Amino acid sequence: MILVTGGTGTVGREVVRRIPADLRVRMMCRNPERVVEASARYEAVYGDYRDPQSLVPALRGVRTAFLVTTGVGGDEDAVFIQTARSAGVRHVVKLSAAAVEDPGANDLITRWQRRNEELLRCSGMEWTLLRPRSFMSNTLSWASSLRSDDVVRALCGSSANACVDPRDIADVAVRALTGEGHAGRAYTLTGPEAITAAEQTAQLGRLLGRPLRFEELEPEQARTALRARHPHDVVEALLDSAQRQRAGAKARVDPAVPALLGRPAGSFRAWAGEHLGAFR
Repeated sequence: MILVTGGTGTVGREVVRRIPADLRVRMMCRNPERVVEASARYEAVYGDYRDPQSLVPALRGVRTAFLVTTGVGGDEDAVFIQTARSAGVRHVVKLSAAAVEDPGANDLITRWQRRNEELLRCSGMEWTLLRPRSFMSNTLSWASSLRSDDVVRALCGSSANACVDPRDIADVAVRALTGEGHAGRAYTLTGPEAITAAEQTAQLGRLLGRPLRFEELEPEQARTALRARHPHDVVEALLDSAQRQRAGAKARVDPAVPALLGRPAGSFRAWAGEHLGAFR
């Protein structure tokens, strides 16, 4: 049995769809009754890191698990790892972040991910770490302003980021969950090129057939916008991450995706072309 946590999230739902049909799959989420895709091939079960006892039935009979946590600074990983170890799980594939490898990154989010990686490495279970760069799907946050006034407002307009297609992350995760030779490995996952937000805006404009503008946000403007969605420490971590991007820390293209998948990593243009409906 394979357990996929975060099964309704950006990466988790793609992992569930890609696991071979002859394997048993269990999707863990907080609201399984809302999962309309569940079928005889996989089951949706309740599980909430804030309710540790809910993890016990979710992990029963599980051999391999895909771990996604989002509670920055919290103990979600510790709760899951302890329960998984007690349940007899053999292998955990964890979604982490590329920033953990950057010696210049010391923000709250990166420290949290480093701590979580260490918890897993010391758990006694087999582990695989997936360290993606920013998701191409993050640009979906631009959709509202594009639809209303054909403008993208963001930080780091001229700073490149080797962002990755979430579907590539899912493909790598499935290989790690179902194949041999991935235990004890950490993979940095990027797209095929480093691209700026201004370049992404221009590509979207060409695909949509209409001119789009990019407006660079000042740090204080970005701080105000982020505070509407995140607590203070997370906001400052995101702004620190933007500063590192300006310094070129996110531009490196890693060969892991094509090496593992046997094909080129997906480009932003290809991803955007398949998601144009969100921007129209």
